[in-house]
Amino acid sequence: MNRLIAAVSLLLAGTATLAQQAAAPSQPQRPVWTVDTLPKPAPLTAETNKQPNPYATDIGFFKLPPGRVMGSTSAVGVDSKGHIWITDRCGANSCAGSPLDPIMEFDEKGNFIKAFGGGLTVFPHGFYIDAKDNIWLTDARASGGKGATVMKFSPDGKLLMTLGKPGVQGKGTDVFTEPNAVIVAKNGTIFVADGHEADRGLARILKFDRNGKFLMQWGQPGKGQGDLEVPHALAMDSKGLLYVGDRWNNRVQVYTQNGKLLNSWTQFGRPSGLFIDRNDILYSADSESRRPVGYGYNPGWQRGIRIGSVKDGKVTAFIPDPEPEPDKYATSDAEGITVDRNGVIYGAQVKERLVARHVRVK
Repeated sequence: MNRLIAAVSLLLAGTATLAQQAAAPSQPQRPVWTVDTLPKPAPLTAETNKQPNPYATDIGFFKLPPGRVMGSTSAVGVDSKGHIWITDRCGANSCAGSPLDPIMEFDEKGNFIKAFGGGLTVFPHGFYIDAKDNIWLTDARASGGKGATVMKFSPDGKLLMTLGKPGVQGKGTDVFTEPNAVIVAKNGTIFVADGHEADRGLARILKFDRNGKFLMQWGQPGKGQGDLEVPHALAMDSKGLLYVGDRWNNRVQVYTQNGKLLNSWTQFGRPSGLFIDRNDILYSADSESRRPVGYGYNPGWQRGIRIGSVKDGKVTAFIPDPEPEPDKYATSDAEGITVDRNGVIYGAQVKERLVARHVRVK
């Protein structure tokens, strides 16, 4: 009888595992890239990877509630109270089929406050907290009638707006394929970066008014100036200029809010995450640069967080990725990035499934 019970238990466990796998969103098959088909690596200088690191890092700052483990995360933000918000992928690398609340609030000491958003997301990806502390989240995949949307939540978890159609992917102006990032200008204008996989025929920035009405879009897949490929992150400076982390092309592109290209910067690495503070300091998280020809190709560039002013574009500090063998992995260290009012940096890490805290050493 005991053997029978054990066999049934194993069968049920296997069935649950298969069901969980079936519920997970599928990823498109990546092509085989060559030097000829990949964008050129960013040019190296004598200063690349050599800037000082004036920060001490803490990877155990956040205290999760009992029984909860941190999943992969690329989404972190800070509200007007100094509270840190993190969206993980439900203790795993996907929220498909999970009842867990992925959007979590912590106080300035890293203590857990609350969570919400369970059952609404597939692949939480990009994060923005607006001037009224509303939480904006992009869901970069679609599965089971959910995902491929941008959602706006009140601080208490009420869903206020949804851009896109849940579970529907497309290239129209009322749908997204893989929304990576969202940002809101001071006047309420909304910008969304769409297109997470390279060479899929879609890479664009969409602009909406404060009510979610489509206004315009720009960007086309490619390697040329003004082209985009995997627009992975968004940031905005004090002048209202829009900074796009054009990740596949190993650069940051600077636009007006109407899509006019002003600058193209390679000195901030291969940007997975961008943040600009009130002093116009740019923080760029490079989580992918690698030497092997293929995904992440940007030889000579070390992964980590690069810091410098947008006024002159000069990188003045660098927090290197501690991963000793980054060429073995498609990603390591911070993807999502934010900075609080005291200059403390928070980096959301996909592979390590944590949010690191970087404090400037006095």
